[in-house]
Amino acid sequence: MTEESAAPRPTLEAVAARAGVSRATVSRVVNGDAGVRAVLAEQVRRVVDELGYVPNRAARSLVTRRHDAVGVVIAEPETRVFADPFFALQLRGISRELAARNVQLVLLLTEGGDDHERVGRYLAGGHVDGALVFSLHLDDPLPGLVRRAGLPTVFGGRPGWSGGPESASYVDCDNRGGAREAVRHLVGLGCTRIAHITGPLDQTSAADRLDGYRDALADPGRELVAAGDFTPAGGERAMRELLDRCPDLDAVFAANDLSASGALRVLRERGRSVPDDVAVVGFDDMLPLAEQTEPPLTTVRQDIEHMGRLMARTLLRDLGVEAPRGAPKEPGGPGPDEGAGAGPAGIVLPTALVRRASA
Repeated sequence: MTEESAAPRPTLEAVAARAGVSRATVSRVVNGDAGVRAVLAEQVRRVVDELGYVPNRAARSLVTRRHDAVGVVIAEPETRVFADPFFALQLRGISRELAARNVQLVLLLTEGGDDHERVGRYLAGGHVDGALVFSLHLDDPLPGLVRRAGLPTVFGGRPGWSGGPESASYVDCDNRGGAREAVRHLVGLGCTRIAHITGPLDQTSAADRLDGYRDALADPGRELVAAGDFTPAGGERAMRELLDRCPDLDAVFAANDLSASGALRVLRERGRSVPDDVAVVGFDDMLPLAEQTEPPLTTVRQDIEHMGRLMARTLLRDLGVEAPRGAPKEPGGPGPDEGAGAGPAGIVLPTALVRRASA
């Protein structure tokens, strides 16, 4: 063992002695508490950096009753999570917001009953301060598990279980309004036989997009819907079904860009020109996918990464974790305190149609 590796870890007392302040002052600065003059706080932080002091998280949690960790629960199997760029974008937004406040992200995935029990035990075991939960299905037990765990929680997407938005904090986009705008665009192009490839209808985002499609149909009697599952393969299956049922359809609104990419492949196989024979619109504006389809995809944009940041920011606000000093306002986005207010609340972000060559 080298002399360097055997050196003891710097202690709180060592920082206090070097900074010329009390141990209690160092503790308050390290824990982010208010009440320390700015000049002293800066002096302590400088010594912390010089000595390489790292707080003992276990000891700190006994005092603060905080673990500086957040559970991020995705109600999907790992095969779906790691194949769909939607989840990567949302996790990136969450991770960046947590990292800016020195809070750890603990990723938890669920696929079946055993996973739900495992995640429920973990959340109830006092390992994390709060939970971010998304991609819920209507029969999912996760809302009940986090409620029983007594953890502050923010959901990604409009809650669809009994109790609904009034009893939960959530972040979502305007799924119904975005879908309505997409179909109105197709109607405006002169399309009259407009089909819809849904997402899994046990998720509120997919159900809301179906409602938006129905809102905008020029002739509700010509509704043409096929079930998809937010995957390229699901989009392919639904597109084949739609062409078999209605060979002369002239437009498709797909519930997400992955489904739209599958639909485009089938249309190409069947010799249909896009957009001359069939116009196609997706949902998400998933880059670079939406720009690299053939032809590039007209789609409804939602800011997925920013939704992740807002989920994390809302939870951290509920936990009383302050934004870092001088945190900049995001370009085109809200500042660190957006959504501040008492009690559970839903944040619904606007969408926008992005026009490309497919429609």
